[in-house]
Amino acid sequence: MDVIQRIDELMKIKGWSDYKLATKSGLSSSTIANIHRRNTIPSIPTLEAICQALGISMSQFFEEDSVITHLSKEDNELINDWKLLNENKKRIVSELIKELKEC
Repeated sequence: MDVIQRIDELMKIKGWSDYKLATKSGLSSSTIANIHRRNTIPSIPTLEAICQALGISMSQFFEEDSVITHLSKEDNELINDWKLLNENKKRIVSELIKELKEC
């Protein structure tokens, strides 16, 4: 996968300029410019900041031919909390959700 091309594709979907991406991600304009003008592959922390700004996870960034689902801050927190649970706790939470859906 061409990382820079993927960033460009996602920026186009959002209608964002380099400046807008820099502002939303908290990265410097020069960092974003280097990615595009010098074909510099971003570091993992830089790519994480870009993904967060775009409202996607790193896994969504690397998924090919997928529909991007924009996650809210609460969605991201829930997913991160879920990842910290052991299998037994995940099962309990899943059962609770199923019960709540039936109400």
